[in-house]
Amino acid sequence: MFIEAQGTITFQGFGLGVWALAANDITYEIFEPPTELQQEGLIVKVTGNIRDDIMTVAMIGPVLEVKSVEVLGS
Repeated sequence: MFIEAQGTITFQGFGLGVWALAANDITYEIFEPPTELQQEGLIVKVTGNIRDDIMTVAMIGPVLEVKSVEVLGS
């Protein structure tokens, strides 16, 4: 499923750690996050696909495979 979401990048300390997008009412776990997204507190707008075929150790929310990023602030 293709989505567009806006929120803040966070780093969650599960296992080796997980990058996430904290949107208004949901947290997405970022699948193989691009380097530009690996910055705590970054405010972004992303587009991508929800990956229903992937399970993770953290299981903090839907897994989001990012296709494009627009940095809105930090």
